[in-house]
Amino acid sequence: MPEQILLQGKILGTEEFLLAGPAEGRSVRSAGEELLAGRSQWITLLCEVLPRALLAELGLARILLGSSGGGQFLVVLPGEARLAAENFLAAAAVQVSELSGGVVRLIWGVTDNLGDWAVIRRRLNHELDSKRCAPLAGADGSAFQPFQHAASVDADPYFAKELGAKVREASKVGWSPETPGKVFAGEGKHTWSLTGNLSPDGVMVARHAAPSDDGKNTAPVQTLARRAQGRSIWGVLRGDVDNFGLRLRRVHSIEEHVPLSVLYKQFFAGELEVICSLPEFWKKVSIIYSGGDDFAVYGSWDALIALAREVQRLFHRFTEENLKDYPGAEGKTISMAIALAPETCYPLASVFEEAGRNLDFAKSNDRDCIYLLGRILEWRHLADASELKDTVTRLVHDFRMSKQFLYQLRSFYRREAYGDSGGETQRTWRFQRRFNRVLSGTRDREFQKLRTHLIIELVGRKTAEVKLRPAGLVALEWARLVTEV
Repeated sequence: MPEQILLQGKILGTEEFLLAGPAEGRSVRSAGEELLAGRSQWITLLCEVLPRALLAELGLARILLGSSGGGQFLVVLPGEARLAAENFLAAAAVQVSELSGGVVRLIWGVTDNLGDWAVIRRRLNHELDSKRCAPLAGADGSAFQPFQHAASVDADPYFAKELGAKVREASKVGWSPETPGKVFAGEGKHTWSLTGNLSPDGVMVARHAAPSDDGKNTAPVQTLARRAQGRSIWGVLRGDVDNFGLRLRRVHSIEEHVPLSVLYKQFFAGELEVICSLPEFWKKVSIIYSGGDDFAVYGSWDALIALAREVQRLFHRFTEENLKDYPGAEGKTISMAIALAPETCYPLASVFEEAGRNLDFAKSNDRDCIYLLGRILEWRHLADASELKDTVTRLVHDFRMSKQFLYQLRSFYRREAYGDSGGETQRTWRFQRRFNRVLSGTRDREFQKLRTHLIIELVGRKTAEVKLRPAGLVALEWARLVTEV
């Protein structure tokens, strides 16, 4: 038997589990915030607690924990501990499946710590893929016999009440062998402190939540929508590192793999917690989760846009400082997407799912970009849209331009996208003629400057070829939301 083995665990089905509705149906007055928060915390903490509990139960040193978080973990074990470790994970996997109604699965792969890291990783991935794609490959004939369906376990109270707000306020989390698939706030046979910074003895988790008006609870989505500037809307922001898996596959040793994984997890858990605690965000956004290469936040629509820009700025600086020795662009850019709720009490899980679809759409078209208000923009164009939004907002507020002004400007984009009709063209250019006649008699230089700047930003600076810029439509929609009450 080899002296040392590597064990890699993965949690599957997390997206489907987070999107699954409550067992008893949704309350009309609730968007399901606490249930979704509790489920995401459970998934996040399982990846952190299970490998630590495994080492504690086997009496092994904590230094054998390689990496954890983001739906997976990696530990180094002595060869004689293999059977005990697999029994431990098998017991946990049973309860994990029960609590999630069979949606979430815990799988693991074990291999000898021998040979080149690329070979070791290939062996681990082969075993994990076989368990993912053929879960009954190792089962006997009884797995294919008729059976009585066991009664489903209603675990929603555990996620919403035992986790959720309790985890946000707790100083530590615990685990007990009697309930190997559960994590509890503040109690258990083995406990670990919760921290916002990387600590060898603690669990690093981002758990900021916007406070309610009385400061006693987490703010519901209705309150977050009311705190937005302009129109009362809330939404979900999701972000994901571009080609992160490819970046990890290019490392040459486990000594390089582990620090790189920890580095990304530390950025998302640590920086996201700090950013959300800033004055402009702490009452407007709540964290759903932060993973090894992704994150999700919900809150006021205007705060989500500003938060996305700040996270991208810090991530760009983070990669420049920490990945300058790594060739290629893999893992050095991040894409995001925002989805807005169509109504105040809309289910959070549905908006979360829509943000995920928007993110997939953005990443399939480009990288290092954001899906915002129906368009995909490169990050540098988002800054242009923000500046143009400020210009339009000034025209509406300072110079009392009517809302028809915004709708008429947007009509140019609709005509370009969906074709033109004669009546629509006449109405649009009639509006432009009236607009120019008013401007021709004004002596307000600032007004003239804003008008010229607006036209240039909408059609571009090249006069030879007039083409409407995608950032312009985002800016107009952005300005419309800001000016609506």
